[in-house]
Amino acid sequence: MQTFDIVIVGSGHGGAQAAIALRQNGFEGSIAMISRDSLPPYERPPLSKEYLARDKTFERIMIRPAEFWANKQVELLLETEVVALDPTEQRLTLGNGNTLGYGDLIWSAGGSPRRLTCAGAELAGVHAVRDKADIDRIMTELDAGANRVAVIGGGYIGLEAAAGLTKLGCKVTLLEALDRVLARVAGEDLSRFFEAEHRAHGVDLRLDTMVDCVEGDGHKVRAVKLAGGEILPCDMVIVGIGITPSVEPLMQAGARISNGVEVDEYCRTSLPHVYAIGDCAAHRNIYADHDRVRLESVQNATDMATSCAKAICGTEAPYRATPWFWSNQYDLKLQTVGLSRGYDTTVLRGDPATRSFSVIYLRDGKVIALDCVNAMKDYVQGRKLVEKSACLPTDRLADTSAPLKTLLTETA
Repeated sequence: MQTFDIVIVGSGHGGAQAAIALRQNGFEGSIAMISRDSLPPYERPPLSKEYLARDKTFERIMIRPAEFWANKQVELLLETEVVALDPTEQRLTLGNGNTLGYGDLIWSAGGSPRRLTCAGAELAGVHAVRDKADIDRIMTELDAGANRVAVIGGGYIGLEAAAGLTKLGCKVTLLEALDRVLARVAGEDLSRFFEAEHRAHGVDLRLDTMVDCVEGDGHKVRAVKLAGGEILPCDMVIVGIGITPSVEPLMQAGARISNGVEVDEYCRTSLPHVYAIGDCAAHRNIYADHDRVRLESVQNATDMATSCAKAICGTEAPYRATPWFWSNQYDLKLQTVGLSRGYDTTVLRGDPATRSFSVIYLRDGKVIALDCVNAMKDYVQGRKLVEKSACLPTDRLADTSAPLKTLLTETA
């Protein structure tokens, strides 16, 4: 049985940063990175943005050049899946039946896209948006003449896909089951703004709309049938309804699982010598009032990876990073800092009609998050307000004549 000092499961931002941070912190032992993907680590967010819109080639979204991993003595075990782990023997069982030993294990497996459960969900032409292969299949069908696209899900993945496909000249219908897009992650001001933007760009956006089934010719998708009976002809369906954390082997091994695998402030799971980071890790976050949360963002994955690597190298640094996130749609850049969950007040700073504004979220009078659309200064300066839990009058926050940085001196 081959054994490595560190085995990293997952080759996304978290897994890649874990390997990089281990070497940066002086770790000289053997490292292996296991990935279901067939390619060296690459960035995932551009897949539904620049890569789908063909503004960036694959080479431009690679996290590091392919030779980097060999130079850093990180062995890539691609097209490989972990199906079980034995925490007592510190051994992994792989999908091909082989076993692999580890000294420490970093679980950064992310999650799998949630699939439709209705009839027709397995038809050709029904796609998720999670890895390069997903987008390549979409692009191949577009090149073959697919033009009418139904996007299911009004979260960031769905909105970004709709924007990219519209840019490519597709006729896009976006279906959201709730009464507004981004309902789970943003306030109504931001939701209504993006709804208006997508409609202005020609997207047929349907709210409060449930899908009954996907119809086809026995092989290929031909239409989406709505719960009310309406038939929407289409050549392709994009499903963006979230992910399911990939934690099954950890759960079977006895790790504590809630909404993901539970970790402490150093990213340690309840299993000895097993760490977890990124999309699949449920951690207590100081920006969520110390509630246990699972964050799906590049920031969370990379910062957890750095904290985890330091813990392994003996220089413990608890995970305390400020959450941030971004989304590109059309010529709009949304930048978010903090976590808006649990907000009780919003402040609209600026005029959405100008396509440059911010939404500020407060809880118990304290600033907890900002959503900034084409408003870089608000994003940069508002970060300090979030980090200090600034308590400010709403009229001062709304006053665009006063830069947010000047309000720091006014905090209670």
